Amino acid sequence: MGDEGWQAFSERVTWDAAFHATCEAAPRPDAAALALINDRNASVLVAVSALMERRTESTEDDNPLSNEVARLDAKLNVLMEIVNRLLLPQSDLPARVSMRFNAAGAVLPWAGLPAVGQPVMLRLHFDACRALPLELPGVRVAGPSDGKGFISFEGLSEAVRDGIERLVFRQHRRQVAEARAQARPSDGGSEGM
Repeated sequence: MGDEGWQAFSERVTWDAAFHATCEAAPRPDAAALALINDRNASVLVAVSALMERRTESTEDDNPLSNEVARLDAKLNVLMEIVNRLLLPQSDLPARVSMRFNAAGAVLPWAGLPAVGQPVMLRLHFDACRALPLELPGVRVAGPSDGKGFISFEGLSEAVRDGIERLVFRQHRRQVAEARAQARPSDGGSEGM
């Protein structure tokens, strides 16, 4: 299981960031509990994806409808931040932990992870929707030899795995685009001097 889980993780794009997260030893959920977890996770992924989507509308477009949508989007962002702060204040969030994750698993630098072979529950809180954590049941398995722990996810529905894959891919694409955009001005600025 460990080698297969690590192989599946290694072959996919990952989201590498610092998340508010906890990872605790937990019994493997039964079928009914797993169905509830998957239903909640599907809802969380839809909400996070919708809230993280940034419109890439051209600023040249002075369309009144586009401007109104942008204003509504900004208002919605403010309302979501207020709701997030009311439902789960910053002080109640778990500490940020640097990790890489995708639909197959997560690599965490925690020395305090449960022992290899131990069932766990990883809870990730996204900044866009802090009050609704993504709950990822799994098992601690052997992973990288660099002192980091690896959690192989178990029992996730196909819909949840697909949702995570789409979210991770979009985030990866966004990071690549931002890196390119940051590289361009510095290149262009040095050419003009």
